[in-house]
Parts: sequence; structure tokens; C-alpha cells
Amino acid sequence: MRANFRYREPHRHFTPGSLLKTILAAFALLLALPVSAAQLTIELDHTTKTWQTADLLKLPEAQTVQIADDVSYKRNMTYRAVPLAVLLPGLEPQNHLQAVALDGFAAELAAAPLLQKSGARAWLAVEDPAHPWPPLADGKPSAGPFYLVWTDPQAGRISPEQWPFQISGIKQLKTVAERFPALLPAPKLAANDPINQGFALFQKNCLACHRLNGAGDAQVGPDLNIPYNPTEYFSGDFLKRYIRDPQSLRHWPQAKMPAFAASVLPDNELDLLVGYLKHMAGRKQQP
Repeated sequence: MRANFRYREPHRHFTPGSLLKTILAAFALLLALPVSAAQLTIELDHTTKTWQTADLLKLPEAQTVQIADDVSYKRNMTYRAVPLAVLLPGLEPQNHLQAVALDGFAAELAAAPLLQKSGARAWLAVEDPAHPWPPLADGKPSAGPFYLVWTDPQAGRISPEQWPFQISGIKQLKTVAERFPALLPAPKLAANDPINQGFALFQKNCLACHRLNGAGDAQVGPDLNIPYNPTEYFSGDFLKRYIRDPQSLRHWPQAKMPAFAASVLPDNELDLLVGYLKHMAGRKQQP
């Protein structure tokens, strides 16, 4: 027969002085704890590996890199980083990757630029818990624990969307066109049609934050076709002006959309991108 009793927690009596000492002691213990290291899982078709911060920093290929005019920090930065190609064994230039961030940002990345060893070169910057990076803004966390940065980005016209920060994982996937047919332009168009060229630019510059027709993995920005396409409510050249400098038309402190300068999205490519969006306004599909 099971005994029927209840355990009663003994009463603890705190004086104001002892309560204050308890709080201060707990706070001191919290401050004494080291900033926790992070881990990054890279999933490729043929292999999966989880990297700890310490292991990445110890790699012989790790080195200090200087980044001029960092996209996220808007100033020159110095990082301890590993060439991203080192972490992608067996990946082919025609393959496709997605880098997922802690806030739902999902950068779609063609493999070819990531594997380059000259010109625009991709690096995985690793935040050392002993030397944390500064916050991105007041009240915000840093770009860590892992951040994709580029040296000589102008050589490859690297888009701001190709600089994902706070990365939680990188995985190999099928191409965007294979995964999300709702994004595709009309099938009758030739492969080199300007609309298809605009679709390629949409994948590079927009899909990390936005969905279209409900298709995509991003969770940051609004859908660009449902219920309305921006070409349906931006008149004249205002959409192009908005893409060039969002804060010039709609200014608010928490805005996340970056400006797309002509150095990374030339005027002719901006025209192609807007052409794709206008085309897709006539191809709405409900999610």
C-alpha cells in the first residue's frame, strides 16, 4: 500500500538585507558565466557535419580577414574566419545551398561564387565567445555566431542578401525553380528572355526575405504577389527608388530591408527585376 503524504517545502524567511544579498550573488554568478559557444550544422547531399565554434577557430585555414564597409555593420570590420569552400567538400559549382538565420532569413546561394578562391571570396566569420562582436545596433545582438562575409565583393557584384548573419545552418537543396514552381515565369518564354533574367535576379536579391505566391522559405518580409504585387501600388519610378533606398521613402527605425546600390544591382538589372515582378502580377497563385 502506497503511503499517502505530501512533501511540504520548509518556509524560508528573507529579510530585506538577505534578499538583496541573494539577488546580488545570483547576478554576479550570471556575469561570471562565459558566453556560450555555438554550433553550425552543414548538410550536404553526401555528408553532414556539425561544427563547434572552437573547432572552426582551430582550423589551420582560419585567418584574420579585413572587411571594408561591412554590409551589416556599415563600417570596416575584422573577423576570424574560414574560407567557406573549406567547409563544403565535394560541392560542385552547379549545386545550390541555403543559409538559414536565427530570425528566419533564408539566403538562397548558388554554389559557384562560394567556391571561388580569387576575386570575390566567401568566408565564414566565427564569433569567438571570448571576444564577442559588437551589437548590430542599440538593443540588438551581434551578427554572430556565424556570418557569411566577402572579401573583394565588388569583383562578383555580391548582393547584400548574400551576406547572411546569425547563421544557424547551411544545407544543400534543389534549385529554387525545382522547389517552388509557383515562382516560375510563363513556360513559353525562352531561357534568355528578360523575364527569366529578372527571375534569376529575384532569387539573388529578394528571396532571402520575401516569398511570392506563398512560395519560398523566408519569414522576414511580406509576400511580393499576394494579395498585391508592388508594381500594382507603386506608381512611376517609386518602386525602383524604394529598392535603391527604402529609407528614403518609408523611414522607420526597425526597417530591415537594405539599400541596393547600383554597384551591386545596376540600372539595367533593376529594370529586369521589376520586369519579372510585373510579369508575376499576372500569374497570381493563392498559397
